[in-house]
Amino acid sequence: MIDFHSHFLPGIDDGSDSISLSLTMLDAWCNQGIDTVCATPHFYAERNNPERFIRRREEAYNALREYMARYTPSNGGQWPDIRLGSEVHFFDGISRFEGLHELCLEGTNLLLLEMPFRTWTSRMIDEVSVIYSTTGLMPVAAHIERYLDQPRKLVKEFLDLDIFFQSNAEFFLESGTSRKAIKMLKKGVITFWGSDAHNMDRRPVNLGPALRVISKSLGEDFVGKLTNRQYDIIEQFSNDFF
Repeated sequence: MIDFHSHFLPGIDDGSDSISLSLTMLDAWCNQGIDTVCATPHFYAERNNPERFIRRREEAYNALREYMARYTPSNGGQWPDIRLGSEVHFFDGISRFEGLHELCLEGTNLLLLEMPFRTWTSRMIDEVSVIYSTTGLMPVAAHIERYLDQPRKLVKEFLDLDIFFQSNAEFFLESGTSRKAIKMLKKGVITFWGSDAHNMDRRPVNLGPALRVISKSLGEDFVGKLTNRQYDIIEQFSNDFF
């Protein structure tokens, strides 16, 4: 199972603030049966540049790895495979931004993209389309459920783009949204899932419980097939593909 969206690298963004918490989060993923976790710290172009961001991400990851080598998960299993990436916040001119390739999920051309929370314009959607059509990158729109209250016409335009969409576990776990989440997953709107975990209290590692909800509604075979598709997409959009 893959958790495509998380913030557990220590001290790099508003996620985990310590190696101890990072290990606790990784242990939770192990106990929930998640074997691959994508580390996607926030990237804001107005505050950072790719070189500095990648250096800080590597430092956080290497510090964490040292402790992972000293300990084993509480269930006696293996630590999840960690894939380094980022969650890039949309900004004007993003399609022309040098260094965008460096922010993709490592070894791939998949770019986790966080859209603005302010009201969208058609120009924003057009720019996402330009990323796909001119840069060779494949956007994955983070937590698609957060944008469903945008103007209806723009939401339709966005969902009609030839890109992938990721949903947070919380969408499946909340009673008021679970039915809609299942419907979007069944229709194929949602391709990737993730916890978007930042800690173990307010924004916890919760993909395992969400997958149980999905299995109960759509069956274990469905979960297995979509999991395999997620791995296939990561392989398909490996750097060797282009």
